[in-house]
Amino acid sequence: MEILSLISGRPGPSGFGSSSTAEQVSASVDASHLTLIITGGASGIGLETTRVLALRGARVIIGARNTKAANEAKQLILENNENAKIDVLELDLSSLKSVKAFADNFKALNLPLNILINNAGVMFCPYQQSQDGIELQFATNHLGHFYLTNLLLDKMKETAATTGIEGRIVNLSSVAHVYTYEQGIRFDKINNEDSYSDKRAYGQSKLANILHANELSRRLKEEGANITVNSVHPGLIMTDLMRHSFWLMRLLRLFTYILWKNVPQGAATSCYVAVHPDLKGVSGKYFQDCNEGPASNFATDPELAKKLWDYSHNLVNSIQHT
Repeated sequence: MEILSLISGRPGPSGFGSSSTAEQVSASVDASHLTLIITGGASGIGLETTRVLALRGARVIIGARNTKAANEAKQLILENNENAKIDVLELDLSSLKSVKAFADNFKALNLPLNILINNAGVMFCPYQQSQDGIELQFATNHLGHFYLTNLLLDKMKETAATTGIEGRIVNLSSVAHVYTYEQGIRFDKINNEDSYSDKRAYGQSKLANILHANELSRRLKEEGANITVNSVHPGLIMTDLMRHSFWLMRLLRLFTYILWKNVPQGAATSCYVAVHPDLKGVSGKYFQDCNEGPASNFATDPELAKKLWDYSHNLVNSIQHT
């Protein structure tokens, strides 16, 4: 949306804008028939998304690396909503072994799966590699979600086919996707420490989130599956995600305070895209402030999306066979 709308909170075509909260955008929704998974649903905007969608009646499964913190978050929600249906399963997105175990544990519950919100992430990390030997921001923000989504896709297709209810996948990206490396995705230098930039590596991973959503959307449309896939920019919100650049973000916020949101506003776009009836059939789009927004040239490049898909698929296979 235009900068004036962001600052003023003026609603866009959807009827919502930058000042809308997660509760406001979901107020008309009865989600009691829906089961969803959200990664990183124990803190920040993930926790608010969990709270609000549970408030609307959805059964929410939180995938969290820190299950103690996630269970504490669950108890906080239950204190104010005793009818909330929330489960916690361990999930470390930087480990493909953990991702596979999470998917297996979820399937063992014999639950349907209507919605997958790929919310978790790390931001501006000093250079480090995941357990699988992949640069941590790319591994956690993109590759783990790519693998998780593929593992759960058959369950989502089955649920959509048997219930007739449209499935939805939501990838949390960021406006930071515009600030990436010169070639967009550094396929041949994912693990290059010498030229590593914590900010550009984050932008690269957020670009990958959009490209993943777009290519999966294309594939599902081609297949005729009743599942939509979209990506969202939640806005600028001060959460634990910024712990690696806390003082830099505080300084930035001092000079750009009118552009920042609180957590309830930050969770609004995720909730809107996940459950609002107006988004039925809408797929392969990028949303900000609860309205479709412009993405970068890299983000809308279908060839780059296909290349990333093949690269990610091959990378997952190579890790599993080492």
